[in-house]
Amino acid sequence: MQKSSNRKKLRNLQNLEFKRQRKFSRPDISGNSTHKTQDQSAKIKSRLLIVWGLLIAAGIGLMLNLYKLQIIQGSKLTQRARNQQMVNLRPFMPRRPVVDRNNNMLAIDRPVYTLYTHPKLFDKSNEEMAQQLAPILNKDVNELVKTFQSKKSGILLANRVSENIADRLMSLRLNGLEFIQKYSRFYPQGDLVADVVGYVNLDRIGQAGVEYSQEKLLERSVQTVRLSRAGNGALMPDHAPEGFLHFDDLQLQLTIDSRLQRTARAALKQQIEKFQAKRGAVIVMDATDGSLLALVAQPTYNANEYSQADISLFKNWTVADLYEPGSTFKPLNIAIALENRVIKPDDVFTDSGTLKVADRIIKNAENNGYRRINIAQILQTSSNIGMVQIIQRLRPPVYYNWLERLGLGQKVDTDLPFEVGGRLKSQEEFMASPIEAATTSFGQGFSLTPLQLVQMHGALANGGKLVTPHVVRGLIDSKGQRHYAPDIPAPRQIFSSATTQKVVEMMETVIAQGTGKAAQIDGYRIGGKTGTAQKASPKGGYIPGARITSFVAILPVESPRYVVFAVVDEPKGENAYGSTVAAPIVKTVMETLIPMEQIPPSKK
Repeated sequence: MQKSSNRKKLRNLQNLEFKRQRKFSRPDISGNSTHKTQDQSAKIKSRLLIVWGLLIAAGIGLMLNLYKLQIIQGSKLTQRARNQQMVNLRPFMPRRPVVDRNNNMLAIDRPVYTLYTHPKLFDKSNEEMAQQLAPILNKDVNELVKTFQSKKSGILLANRVSENIADRLMSLRLNGLEFIQKYSRFYPQGDLVADVVGYVNLDRIGQAGVEYSQEKLLERSVQTVRLSRAGNGALMPDHAPEGFLHFDDLQLQLTIDSRLQRTARAALKQQIEKFQAKRGAVIVMDATDGSLLALVAQPTYNANEYSQADISLFKNWTVADLYEPGSTFKPLNIAIALENRVIKPDDVFTDSGTLKVADRIIKNAENNGYRRINIAQILQTSSNIGMVQIIQRLRPPVYYNWLERLGLGQKVDTDLPFEVGGRLKSQEEFMASPIEAATTSFGQGFSLTPLQLVQMHGALANGGKLVTPHVVRGLIDSKGQRHYAPDIPAPRQIFSSATTQKVVEMMETVIAQGTGKAAQIDGYRIGGKTGTAQKASPKGGYIPGARITSFVAILPVESPRYVVFAVVDEPKGENAYGSTVAAPIVKTVMETLIPMEQIPPSKK
């Protein structure tokens, strides 16, 4: 009974579910279901189109950007990438050294150090550090302690510390010291050759001497190289060009001999101090080619401490200042007269002690009486009257032309910097009055540099050729082989060798019998000439009481080659003459020159 009742309930439930399903699945006679399906399909298509449009637009954008990056901006971006991967490096190249004719070092680059201290890193007390550093740095212990207490870090303790001192400090292995290396120009000879070598400034640019005039020879050529750089910025040496850090071993060799230079400076300083003179100079030239074996100016400066020197000393006054040569020019005037055959070596002149020329009265330096003298005696006694009479035999235009041929009024073509040209009046001024030729005959009324006077006397010593004075011999390597020689102008013939030999022999009598006796050297024939000239004033006329004393020598007379010249500016005292001030200097220099150049004696 119970079972039949349950079956009946089950059938009733099934019937109700069947009716419900039929109700919901009945066809929509109005067509609403079809419209809904179409709307859904349209929405799906529009969404797909939008997605595809966005994808296509993005693709086109990527293609355009790719075209822009690779085609339009490709080369620029490539270069930018290379710049990030590469670095331009100009390696430091030291200047070439300068050596003298015997390869003695005159100038060289050497490492120096800037020393900083950082007291916060000290592992010792300030007092202990100061006690260890003070004797090496030549500083006071207490001052160092105060310095260490002033800051905790970054204290500049010393500049330009030499390599030897830096090595001593490093060997102490002290914490808190920092060494920064750089290169500095060093002049081992101090002030010995500063007049010739000069110096370089903090930017390593030459400012005087051959450091200035030979800048191109002293600077080693170096090219900028491009090196690869790693991602962390470190240079990659594997990609460095082969040999880019190698440099030549060439050095600039000068004609200067340090031994002769030292002798000349010592002798010059002694006479300047003795006569309380303003300044002086000594020049030694080999007249065969114009090479200068010594060139000294005093006072001078230490090239290692140029910042403490008077800037006027940076210009060598033997090439940068003018003076009136006085009687040292007389041998050249005699050579001009002999060359023009207006005199003969044995001619005799009357010297009355005074001579009127135009509206002027010319006198000798010494008050001589009436006398008859030959040309050699005119040089021996330095007779102004005799010289005027000799030059009066020359027509003024001819004489003026010879002065120009000698180079008066022009610059000396030399490798020393800051040279100035001599002063010679115009031809119209010179010929306007006979007094011009008269004063020129004994070395006044015009001006030149000391180096130019030496050049002119070189023409008397070498058979009449005007050579170019120079100090640069060339570039040599470590084995002494020359790789470069300067292009020196060919000598210019001025006088005949017969004329110059006669003049040199006349000059010999000046030392043997005349005013140059102080320059005599036993066994050697030497020609010479003294000069004691009034000092011209920049405002015109002459400075009262001021004089310039000089002496020039040529040796040996039998085979002339060397010219030795000394000039002293404004010596004090009544006995200050070329014979007493300058001649002893020349003698001392010649006594060093003779064994150095192995000049044999002229006579036993």
